[in-house]
Amino acid sequence: KDVVSSLKRHRMHEQQFTHHPLLVLSNFGLQQIHVKLMASMFQNMFPSINVHRVNLNSIKRCLLITYNPETQLLEFRHYSVKVVPVGVSKGLKKLLQEKFPNMSRLEDISELL
Repeated sequence: KDVVSSLKRHRMHEQQFTHHPLLVLSNFGLQQIHVKLMASMFQNMFPSINVHRVNLNSIKRCLLITYNPETQLLEFRHYSVKVVPVGVSKGLKKLLQEKFPNMSRLEDISELL
């Protein structure tokens, strides 16, 4: 609650927590046994994701865990993921996001697209 109140633009909604986050492990490729054990523990905390069958709209969060071998510290970063259309006009983007643009200044729908 304190973290959310300190953010300028926080995106919190119930759908974020209906699915498990996408887990990203960084610097866990070392051959030391304790690093392998930590990587295995984090991987078993969350179910594996089949990249060929996953629905991109179901991924709402990303958990990044970075291991620093010099200081032997872990850094946790938890991100909110938002899928937006890219490479389309502004008007079409609003229609795809189910927002209705102001069309009062347009002659017909072709000007919007």
